[in-house]
Amino acid sequence: MKELNKEVLLEIDGGLNISGSLVSSFTKAINAILDLGRSLGTAIRRISSGNLC
Repeated sequence: MKELNKEVLLEIDGGLNISGSLVSSFTKAINAILDLGRSLGTAIRRISSGNLC
């Protein structure tokens, strides 16, 4: 294994940092938007067909 000096260590950049909680929040937001669209579509279909309670 090669030892790195201080100058080389300071030049190292990290990779893309995406945490699990960030991915989870994105999927929850997408699911919420999809559920809202389904509910709106169902309401429009029921109103147009006259199937109201």
